[in-house]
Amino acid sequence: MNLLLLILVPLITAVALLLSQNRQQVKWLALAGSAIQLILAFTLLISYRNDVAAGNTEQMLFQQQYNWFPSWGISFHIGVDGISVAMILLTAFVVIAGVVVSWNVEKMTKEFFFQLILLSLGAYGFFISLDLFVLFFFLEIAVIPKYLLIGIWGSGKKEYSANKLALMLMGGSALVLVGLLGVYFSMPERTFDLLELSRLNIPVSTQKIFFPLLFVGFGVFGALFPFHTWLPDGHSSAPTAGSMFLAGISMKLGGYGCLRVATYILPDGAKEYANIIIVLSAIAILYGAFATMMQKDLKYINAYSSVSHCGFVLLGIGMLTKISITGAVMQMVSHGLMTALFFAVIGMIYERTHTRQVNEMGGLLKRMPFIISALFIVGLCSLGLPGLSGFVAEVTVFMGSWEHPDSFHRIATIAACMSIVVTAVYILRAVSRVAMGPIKESFGNLTDAMWNEKAAAIILLVGILAIGVAPYWLNDLIKPAAEIIMQKIALVK
Repeated sequence: MNLLLLILVPLITAVALLLSQNRQQVKWLALAGSAIQLILAFTLLISYRNDVAAGNTEQMLFQQQYNWFPSWGISFHIGVDGISVAMILLTAFVVIAGVVVSWNVEKMTKEFFFQLILLSLGAYGFFISLDLFVLFFFLEIAVIPKYLLIGIWGSGKKEYSANKLALMLMGGSALVLVGLLGVYFSMPERTFDLLELSRLNIPVSTQKIFFPLLFVGFGVFGALFPFHTWLPDGHSSAPTAGSMFLAGISMKLGGYGCLRVATYILPDGAKEYANIIIVLSAIAILYGAFATMMQKDLKYINAYSSVSHCGFVLLGIGMLTKISITGAVMQMVSHGLMTALFFAVIGMIYERTHTRQVNEMGGLLKRMPFIISALFIVGLCSLGLPGLSGFVAEVTVFMGSWEHPDSFHRIATIAACMSIVVTAVYILRAVSRVAMGPIKESFGNLTDAMWNEKAAAIILLVGILAIGVAPYWLNDLIKPAAEIIMQKIALVK
């Protein structure tokens, strides 16, 4: 498969949106573009599996490389492994769901859908890039739409939230850039190529200096504690599709960068700082869970719970076992689908009730059976109910973490497991207050989900159930790439 299509399709769609003058045409163009992206993602999955089944043992498949600045070691080098394919599938699911759920956006419709498609372009480019300079370029492309979506189409303290998000992510980007340049200039063979860097013997002293810069820089995007504070404000002010993209796609750029870039090319640094990562991740998991219990706003509930759930991603990476890394990637996919659906449902409820305060709701199941049923399912997924993706991903992280026999790793694993009880408390309490009890008179004429809202929810539910009921396809997709990362780590003395 030609991976350039994953960049060209969003690019062509974005240009077509800018040239369009009709609002309905804009919506259908955005839907057609996102549908083609989903088809390409499934085509990539099938092609990848077929190539692997046919005996292709290359680390990265479907590679293409074009020299840009050969004297500087910069080339447009793209390719995918199982982890990349999983992230691309996630992106495609969230993009089409975000487009569909935003069908009734009236304010600057063309510009709104353009920002959504531009964000998908940055995400696809990031996940397929094998040159770190190009990867950084696409990371920055993905930042721009987040700021504009919140600042223009957001609500509440949208200017404050947009500025806070942009400043903190720019700080993370600065750390990433310094780390990349540090690795680049420290090597006699100067290159930004990820595969070439992975084969070089980078001095341990260099790794100890630049690993924390790269990991923390990418970690800011992935809500690494204590650099997570942009997340609740950003989510609370973003429009529904903006929150879906922010949690479902953008945060995964950080987790992917921590694993693919920092951990893979600097394995000595990863081992050196692993215990610190584990401690910060365990704190994030517990802090996020307890902080969520104090929230009354549905968006803040989902935002703080994301801090907790993304802690499992970083915990899996920090544990440095094959199973824990596999679980970390599964958690990225699961959390992306789950949180996107959660924000979609919250947006549906807010459009009808004009409130996100849990205490101001009640009895909504009687008037909105489809929407509240989706809320129940995604809530159960968040607390880790078997049969849904959240259970599979978190249990895989726990199993990989428990492989370490020492007390430190076992205590960290137990602490992370404790968050499940807290999660069950705040999820069941919030969902029951929204769905059950007497309904207010002002809510008597509420309507259930429209066709586009049902379509968005069903798309994301399919992904959640596909992982929860039959997880082996995703596990088999990710495992070979996780093994290659572990082989690098195993060489560390």
